[in-house]
Amino acid sequence: MPAVMADPLTLPRLPRLPESETGWRRVAKVVTAQRHLEGEGFQVRRPFPGTDLPLADPFLLLDHMGAVEYAPGEAMGTPWHPHRGFETVTYIIDGAFQHQDTSGGGGLISDGATQWMTAASGIQHIEQPPPELVAKGGLFHGVQLWVNLPRAQKWVKPRYQDIEARDVKLLAADDGSSLVRVIAGSLAGYDGPGVTYTPINYLHATVAPGARLALPWPREFNALVYVLSGRGTAGVEEIGIDEGQMAVFGGSQHKGEGDGLLLRAADSQPQGSPNGWEILILGGLPLREPVARYGPFVMNTREEIVQAFDDFQAGRMGTIPAEHVPHLSSADESLE
Repeated sequence: MPAVMADPLTLPRLPRLPESETGWRRVAKVVTAQRHLEGEGFQVRRPFPGTDLPLADPFLLLDHMGAVEYAPGEAMGTPWHPHRGFETVTYIIDGAFQHQDTSGGGGLISDGATQWMTAASGIQHIEQPPPELVAKGGLFHGVQLWVNLPRAQKWVKPRYQDIEARDVKLLAADDGSSLVRVIAGSLAGYDGPGVTYTPINYLHATVAPGARLALPWPREFNALVYVLSGRGTAGVEEIGIDEGQMAVFGGSQHKGEGDGLLLRAADSQPQGSPNGWEILILGGLPLREPVARYGPFVMNTREEIVQAFDDFQAGRMGTIPAEHVPHLSSADESLE
């Protein structure tokens, strides 16, 4: 798993959280991802939306792609398709994916890079494995997260952020045992490169076998931990979660200094997790707005969904083929 590896002993460390003064979030539910076919027929594991967790406001969908070793000719992607009303965030852990959209954004994302596409008022895009992966096969592993946009931002101009592996903020656990990658949001005062309209945290952690990872957490955010590979426990009650499962933490009733998430990797990890327990840690400020969704569109009302289909059919969501333009990195982006 080459997604930005580093020696944790050389990195800034998270603060040690006081045991008695921290409001440790408890696990409210464990969800097992369901398998679905997407795009041209590739398989994903999806913990939400589903019957166990319809939504995880402000998040709309999480697809776990792989890890899979493709034989020559097996790798698949998606055809051109539209989106409106939210953002797609594709994080590639192993292998590579090519993205192109009708705003001119796009490029190759690989080995720890992230592409952040704000569909907002409407866009079309295509996601495909590079020709080399199709021809020769190889390892592929990634995730795609859909982040809802607040009502006021659903009509902003589409944009594209190219977050390269070297842009990600790297931190170590308080004891130096584990590695935390901050892709977006803020953790203990350290900011990730992703620029967001909706306040969220998006982290990828490698927790060393037998190690404990304690994270300070915004009290107003929800909290989700999804297992990419390996096994461990979530919460002070040590609820077991394995690959393809997600722990949903409850809200805080604590009146002290702050909230915390407590995670612990199992002492022994399966062969596919040589570096430790691999987890995504997600949280955000719930929008608490009406959600109307159909296929690739997520709006607030049924009438807006009908309008989205009309606009797409009328060619108001970009023209194919799109002319490629140099896209800005997240460091160059602003919310303006």
